[in-house]
Amino acid sequence: MNDPRPGVPLAGQTIAAARRSLASHLRGHGLESPDLEARLLIGAALQLDLTGLVRHAERTLTAAEADGLEAMVRRRLAGEPIARIIGSQEFWGLDFALSAETLVPRPDTETLIDAALELIPAGRGGAALRIADLGTGTGAILLALLSEWPAAVGIATDLSLDALHTARGNARRLGLAERAHFVACDYASALAPGFDLIASNPPYIPAAEIGTLAVEVRDHDPRRALDGGDDGLDAYRRIAPQAAALLRAGGLVLLEVGQGQSDAVAELLEQAGLTIDQSPRHDLGGIARVVIGRKP
Repeated sequence: MNDPRPGVPLAGQTIAAARRSLASHLRGHGLESPDLEARLLIGAALQLDLTGLVRHAERTLTAAEADGLEAMVRRRLAGEPIARIIGSQEFWGLDFALSAETLVPRPDTETLIDAALELIPAGRGGAALRIADLGTGTGAILLALLSEWPAAVGIATDLSLDALHTARGNARRLGLAERAHFVACDYASALAPGFDLIASNPPYIPAAEIGTLAVEVRDHDPRRALDGGDDGLDAYRRIAPQAAALLRAGGLVLLEVGQGQSDAVAELLEQAGLTIDQSPRHDLGGIARVVIGRKP
């Protein structure tokens, strides 16, 4: 492992100088966003937000601070995602704490939030919608929707008690705990009917392909949140009939899918008795990312 110190010890450097040095060092290792990552790492090491980093730019790092920062840089250069190192990730403008049992929320999933807001515009007003987020992880989908729909309530499920603990903590920090409830079960198996919207970003990577994923995902995201079985569709086979049974008439199910899976997932929803009256929503990379079903 290369020494993360950029030529001179970080101890004794000012925050501004250390930030520049680390950005240059990360850039030299081929990271795509070295300036952003340097800021995030220094901010996490010193427990300073962007305003604090600017305000204290000329303060010098102590030896202990430099050692802690260099340890974080070594973890990053070994392939650990920066969100894991700092312990949180922004999603939909909200900050979500992570744990070992949760995926890092990704921008692709914001396609699902966009679709929900487009399809249920009344949710922005006074409609008391009931939402279910299946396999919630950090709670990102449910909590993002509750932040947009002030009268909505929701239930988030997960098999992992650790993930549910993390999601519940995120709900408290975001001021949404009174409208968010958390249940340990397999997708929707413990829920009763009456939902207006069911959403999920389930595991969809074919088991044989997990070893080919980027190290940031393969070695650091929980396998249970990645492994979709032999063809990547196991979760959808469970969710489709559950959604058909739990949705109100006219209710929607929105499912994030992997590349090339949209037609197969749409067919599973139709086999469960749901209709596909909306085209899949595409993410910023042009991939069909969200499949939409409706209960007749």
